[in-house]
Amino acid sequence: MKKVWRFIVYVCVMVLVVGGSGAIGFVSTMQEAMSAYDKPVPASLQSVQAPVYDSKKQTVAVVLANEVTEVFDFLVPYEMFSMTGEYNVFAAAPDKNIKSLTGGLDVVPHVTFDELDQLTGKGPDIIVIPFMPILDEDKYRPVREWIKKHSGKETTLLSICNGAENLADAGLLNGKSAATHWGDIGRLEKKYTEISWKRDQRYVHDGNVISSAGLTSGIDAALYVISRQKGEPAAAKVAKEMNYPSYHFVQRPQMEPFTAGLSDIVYVLNNAFQWSKKKNGVLLYDGADELMLSSAFDTYGASGTTTTITVSSKREPIVSRHGLNLVARYQLADAPKLDKMIFVGPDVKKLAASDIRSWNENGGKAEQLYLHSDSPERFAMEPAFEDLAKQEDIRTAKFAAKRLEYRSTSQLQLEGAPFSYEAFGIPIGITLLSLFVLYLAERRFVRRKTVSA
Repeated sequence: MKKVWRFIVYVCVMVLVVGGSGAIGFVSTMQEAMSAYDKPVPASLQSVQAPVYDSKKQTVAVVLANEVTEVFDFLVPYEMFSMTGEYNVFAAAPDKNIKSLTGGLDVVPHVTFDELDQLTGKGPDIIVIPFMPILDEDKYRPVREWIKKHSGKETTLLSICNGAENLADAGLLNGKSAATHWGDIGRLEKKYTEISWKRDQRYVHDGNVISSAGLTSGIDAALYVISRQKGEPAAAKVAKEMNYPSYHFVQRPQMEPFTAGLSDIVYVLNNAFQWSKKKNGVLLYDGADELMLSSAFDTYGASGTTTTITVSSKREPIVSRHGLNLVARYQLADAPKLDKMIFVGPDVKKLAASDIRSWNENGGKAEQLYLHSDSPERFAMEPAFEDLAKQEDIRTAKFAAKRLEYRSTSQLQLEGAPFSYEAFGIPIGITLLSLFVLYLAERRFVRRKTVSA
């Protein structure tokens, strides 16, 4: 019986020590990620301009929350609708204050909700709802109320990834079928029982709502909307320009659903025990492609291994390829010490030549990565997955692709360590150390006391 109790004590101590240290690490990682959104961004907003409104075109509003919005969910649909040339596309928010995207990218809205309503005279024809965590009810309420205001049949509501939860929160999915990210669907099935959640479709069309599954599934959903409104050739043209490899899902959204598995523990371990995280800079420059920017932020920044920060040559906003106003946290001269500086886009060496020269002249000693220069014909996320495997490990890169619900993984050439020696080694080391200390304590106090008795 003593051996049983001894075993139980050892196991409890081991779980407490390892679990406690992991919990501290995980919470610290989450707090560090969220703290970036509270910092003021020094920038002059005098030069910010909104796209010219054309009353002959349909209007797309891509929503920004007051606190934080998922970077891929926002950037990629914005770019896709802009690429057609057939829509007015606006970044819309409750006010014009700078808004943060996950990964540390900051955006200045084009218009407020009220301004867009006044501009169009009726509101947008399409509202894109990215995932917007509801962290503060008072700050989020204007977003919910505006979406509900424009939820009539004349408006198409397009949710990306877990943006479906934002629609569910507003009561706009009650009695409907919907898709969302595979990692959240189990929780949402329990929370919103009046909704029929679909696990095996890249997107679901029900009434005036199109909801997509995780992240890259939003590409299929956006292409589906474009094909219905502007014709199949228009959608196919956008997909071709993006080098998107999974266009067949646009016409046939059925898929083999992802499920959480034991291999996904890499994400938890990276957040909990990857204590020496990399710090990567991403250069913002005029003309930068939105999808390619997203590939840097959503691949590295969401892996649990890397902090991403924005750097530019000026304090005023830079203007992306399709007219988004982006604000960098740092300038070239005052950027912190970085492990890697990432330059996105196949034409970055030409479009940002002076910025790159300034970075080198200001002593930029970090490793330089031209993420897309050598692979302009590939889908933007693929080089990022491959570099993440080299920077961290293959298992982390595979989970990044799964988290993004990227389906063409057979095209990836992943090279690197098989798994993170740090993320797996630290908990093993803590386990062995805790058992050794407990063994010494037992010999010193328990057994000596037994012998004395």
